[in-house]
Amino acid sequence: MDRAQKESVVEELGQIFESSGVVVVAHYAGLTVAEMQDLRGRMRAAGGSVRVAKNKLAKIALEGKPCASMANLLTGMTVLAYSEDPVAAAKVAVGFAKDNKKFEILGGAMGSTALNPDGVKAVSELPSREELIASVVACIGAPASNIAGAIGAPASNIAGILSTLEEREAA
Repeated sequence: MDRAQKESVVEELGQIFESSGVVVVAHYAGLTVAEMQDLRGRMRAAGGSVRVAKNKLAKIALEGKPCASMANLLTGMTVLAYSEDPVAAAKVAVGFAKDNKKFEILGGAMGSTALNPDGVKAVSELPSREELIASVVACIGAPASNIAGAIGAPASNIAGILSTLEEREAA
């Protein structure tokens, strides 16, 4: 790799570290090409990406970034899993680690917060952005349906009373 290529890699990694909601660092020593392709496919399906980069270049790219605290995790054969969604990359990485014992999660960062392996697992258990939006919409919609039911209930009660009175007079 010549100097210009290294500079472009550092710039690309810097953009990844700035724009990602979560970055997970893991060791991947011993994974086959097929297993690595499986990880990439799972991550792509979840809206994230996987990147293997030289640790020295990644450390240079981390300088001055909010997630600079994870620089100490970059030792050995590391892979970076990242996504804009603060939960997606962590969910895929934890799920892949359960299926593959060779894939060892070291930690990561969520914004300026450094995560240890347990922190990554805790983030993976959070609901995704879509799940949160769905629950907020459900919460907003529930009071409206309750109000509609409450408004309609007195009218149906009055109609029931009137029909009962009519039945009594007819008898």
